[in-house]
Amino acid sequence: MRNKFIFSIRPFIHDDTEQVVNLWRECGLLFPGNDPYNDIRLKTAFQPELFLVGTADQKIAATLMAGYDGHRGWLNYLGVLPEYQHSGFGSKIISHAIGLLKTLECPKINLQIRNTNSEVIQFYKQLGFSEHEVSSMQLRL
Repeated sequence: MRNKFIFSIRPFIHDDTEQVVNLWRECGLLFPGNDPYNDIRLKTAFQPELFLVGTADQKIAATLMAGYDGHRGWLNYLGVLPEYQHSGFGSKIISHAIGLLKTLECPKINLQIRNTNSEVIQFYKQLGFSEHEVSSMQLRL
């Protein structure tokens, strides 16, 4: 029974690196062109308090990278290990991140979801997020 685990949320520490990268791999969050170790290095250099891990059963069960640019907040790298999915851990870590962003007076939060990830789109809609009439673009540096 999944709900028997105590779920705790805390900031990422360097020793979490391999567990976090493995979680991202298991959750399908790693894509060509994204170096997870570099993403961790960059995040821990800027707003490291917004890089969260959730632990259960003495291991990292969830992750979330949040950020705030002074105009909007962002949520990235939400991942919950498959054996803990549908346990409420994703909602809890998002709620925690939202609380942190509110303390920074963040007025809104944006996130990006791959169009093929319909299950996650529904998950965010249930949390109150809505689709926004924008196009997402990128420039690789």
